[in-house]
Amino acid sequence: MAQPWTFEGESVSLSSGSGTVTLVEGSSFCISGRSGDISPGSPQGLFFRDMRFLSRLELRVNGAQPEPLTAEITDPFSATFVLRSRPRPGRADSTLVIFRRRHVGRGLREDITVWNYGDEPAYCSVEIQVDADFADLFAVKEGRAEPEGEVAVESVGGEITFRYRRGQTRRGVRIDLSEPAQVAVNLATFEVIVPAHDNWTTCVQLTPQIDGEDIEPRYRCGEPVERATPGERLEKWRREVPAIETDFRPLVNTVARSAEDLGALRIFDPDYPERTVVAAGAPWFMTLFGRDSLITSWMALIVDPDLALGVLQTLARFQGTKVDARNEEEPGRILHEMRFGDAPTLSLGGGNIYYGTADATPLFVMLLGELRRWGLARELVDSLLPAADHALEWVEQYGDRDGDGYVEYQRATDRGLINQGWKDSWDGIRFADGTLPKGPIALCEVQGYVYGAYLARAHFAFEVGDVATMDRFRKKAADLKDAFNRDFWDDKHGWYAMGLDGEKQRIDALASNVGHCLWTGIIDQDRAQVVAEQLLSDAMFSGWGVRTLADTMAGYNPISYHCGSIWPHDNALIASGLMRYGFVDEAQRVIMGLLDAAVHQGARLPELFSGLSRRDVPFPVSYPSSCSPQAWAAASPLLCLRTLLRFDPWVPHGKVWCSPVLPERIGRLCVDRIPLAGRRVTVEIEDGAVRVDGLPPEVELVPEPRHPLTA
Repeated sequence: MAQPWTFEGESVSLSSGSGTVTLVEGSSFCISGRSGDISPGSPQGLFFRDMRFLSRLELRVNGAQPEPLTAEITDPFSATFVLRSRPRPGRADSTLVIFRRRHVGRGLREDITVWNYGDEPAYCSVEIQVDADFADLFAVKEGRAEPEGEVAVESVGGEITFRYRRGQTRRGVRIDLSEPAQVAVNLATFEVIVPAHDNWTTCVQLTPQIDGEDIEPRYRCGEPVERATPGERLEKWRREVPAIETDFRPLVNTVARSAEDLGALRIFDPDYPERTVVAAGAPWFMTLFGRDSLITSWMALIVDPDLALGVLQTLARFQGTKVDARNEEEPGRILHEMRFGDAPTLSLGGGNIYYGTADATPLFVMLLGELRRWGLARELVDSLLPAADHALEWVEQYGDRDGDGYVEYQRATDRGLINQGWKDSWDGIRFADGTLPKGPIALCEVQGYVYGAYLARAHFAFEVGDVATMDRFRKKAADLKDAFNRDFWDDKHGWYAMGLDGEKQRIDALASNVGHCLWTGIIDQDRAQVVAEQLLSDAMFSGWGVRTLADTMAGYNPISYHCGSIWPHDNALIASGLMRYGFVDEAQRVIMGLLDAAVHQGARLPELFSGLSRRDVPFPVSYPSSCSPQAWAAASPLLCLRTLLRFDPWVPHGKVWCSPVLPERIGRLCVDRIPLAGRRVTVEIEDGAVRVDGLPPEVELVPEPRHPLTA
């Protein structure tokens, strides 16, 4: 059986004429139509631990499908669907209105209420049909959900139970009904008389089973939903995340949506409940990803540094210890993704791990260094230094495959990912003429991450007076920067190559990758202006954002995964890099393009969207299988906010640089409750004046951008 990470096609589209509703809680998510129905033969369902536990949930009233009126997501894990029964022949209206209130979390609870607004009692037949195929998440994602095991169903005493067996794997799901029903196999029927101006209610409870044991649902029939763990966690998160006030409403709405989505995408490991990590995105990636989680938590530092700590602690827990070609594990390597599938435990440690990524390992060290700058508990950060040193050993011994100083990748077997940077689709890395390179491949942004990792480790050494280690990593950073600017610069085209192939030929397509090099500071100052101009050129900048690939390159496709689309996280890093080098106007253009795109998408930035020009299409065009919400897309507005504030703390050195630069459309901005060194900081800008309150007494405010920008 192919491993999930080897899939290189396109996910099935969730879009339809009526749309879908996705609810998320931890490693559970539910996809349904806007009526609330989960339709068989579609990618919809209730998923838990990478398996579909419910593939059908259809409601019929008086023999017909009710007419959908509205669907409202009240929380990331809750929704209310409002429907009405079909009018009787000769009548324009119906007197029966149906409410479906759904809550997802390690199972599903749905309260179904039928209101009779008529003047006389109404006979009502309510049918609920369910099914479960226990399909693997990736089989559903790829549109090939064929049965691979034995599924049995039984109905006893008003309960419907499905049981699944495949080899040693045992799964099940039990559906309980709070009201008496006639149950025949997978169909429950209620025949009721609903009094005039009154209602009838039943509660449907779905409980997953693993190896014969019930998994206790977050929401149970008969218990107040307000006391359930997801709601309490979300309310705590809402109380603590920074609040913003501004006269530019799109910024308020987008940041609020971002914070809400990040709160929903958090995962809590039962083995380490104090550690919070973030899943990559819904619906297909509700699990831990190395690169995604590291970049997301970096972007979210302005909201919650503890998220970064939990990500680092969890990734260190699963850091590679041996060489294993089957999953590309190597000593010191940070994982690419974790999948659960047949795992019998709820712990993150019960998952299957794949390590095939070139960038997560240096990003781990970079994030640890940035966490130190934010003044998080020193002893907790220090406890992760051994993992950072193991990561740097991987960079030097395994990442640099041929000893040339660059980190390259080439999959160990034909079951691994061909491309192991963030553009990991099969055709995401290419020459300007469209040719695909042969490995090992050294990506430009990965060298930037390594440069940042070396500098971070040098700073740690400086703090404790370890001069030898400091000098070693400073020299490695300087040597890498010199070599990079020599070998990756392409005189023929006048831009940086996106990588070097196995023969050290420059992969010469003009792409967004180089923007990450601005973010890390590896670009020489005298070429930064050229990079900024290229990123904001008509070939690269659509008006909504910077394209992954210039529209002048062979293979450009505005509605592709990595060859011309726009990724919000990519653009947020680019904007941060532009601001780092002092290109204020350019950074603001990118940020405002993203915020304008968010306005058209309900204030939520999806994983990616089309690279079609804003001049040609006055609204962003969606990508059909884009994850939404998706972690680093959700976190992108938060990094954009920090970029506009030019908020750059270095608590161990007793300084925080803050010199906001607001676009013309933003006249006033106040950001309250920024977490820093155990305190909450407020930054307010109005009429060009800046006020910063709440800094720790030992931290000095420096009202200017940090210099040198590339240090």
